[in-house]
Amino acid sequence: MTHHAKKVAVVIPARYGSSRFPGKVLASVQSKSIIQWVYEAAATSGFVSRVIVATDDARIYEAVTGFGGEAIMTSSRLRTGSDRCAEVAEKMDEEIILNLQADELLKGPEMLDELIDMMIEYPPVKMGTLKRELTSAKELWDRNVVKVVTDSDDYALYFSRSPIPYLRDRVLSEEEGLPSKTFYKHLGIYAFRRDFLLLFSTLRTTRLEDLEKLEQLRAIESGFRIKVKETGYESYRIDTPEDLQNLHKVLIHDHRKELS
Repeated sequence: MTHHAKKVAVVIPARYGSSRFPGKVLASVQSKSIIQWVYEAAATSGFVSRVIVATDDARIYEAVTGFGGEAIMTSSRLRTGSDRCAEVAEKMDEEIILNLQADELLKGPEMLDELIDMMIEYPPVKMGTLKRELTSAKELWDRNVVKVVTDSDDYALYFSRSPIPYLRDRVLSEEEGLPSKTFYKHLGIYAFRRDFLLLFSTLRTTRLEDLEKLEQLRAIESGFRIKVKETGYESYRIDTPEDLQNLHKVLIHDHRKELS
């Protein structure tokens, strides 16, 4: 890995409102807010020169500056997280900008490093993201878990909340294990070249983007390619209060493992 070959910033778009779990980014796990966990994991990457939370909510702004993080207030009229990143990116000079979800907890920066490394290695790539193999049938049918299919060069063909690809000759039950190397979940982390991020935010909302409520489809529908890298690293998405309780158990378990 060639560290610091390009300047990289991580922007974490954070809203207070969430239909299933309002204020979740300020919810606390082991005396730290979720936004602080996300921020600190990103800041430990050797590639990253700057981490910024982009928010339209004063409570989040105060929480981030309160733990010593950098936050910027953005317009409240933006469509998606990437549009929020683009508003911040206009005033930045980093060449690569990562859009990291405020509710996607990483255990460490390795996942970000893999994505940044890919962007440095493949200069023509304008936008990149990550996938991980899906092994749980429950997740396959969960509409909060986004699935992705890629071509033979690892470019995304489609993203969906539905199980894709469809297995014509096999009926999958929720209980059984999934066939290996067949289904992949998409992790909500994007890497953009700065100029493409600014262009992306000027594109109008596309039909499939609106139907699936997945902003990355805007790029594909508009004729741009998204390079997808497979990761083996684990992350935890917080969509509901139950997810928060499960995360708490995972962190306690990991902490005990480290001590033993």
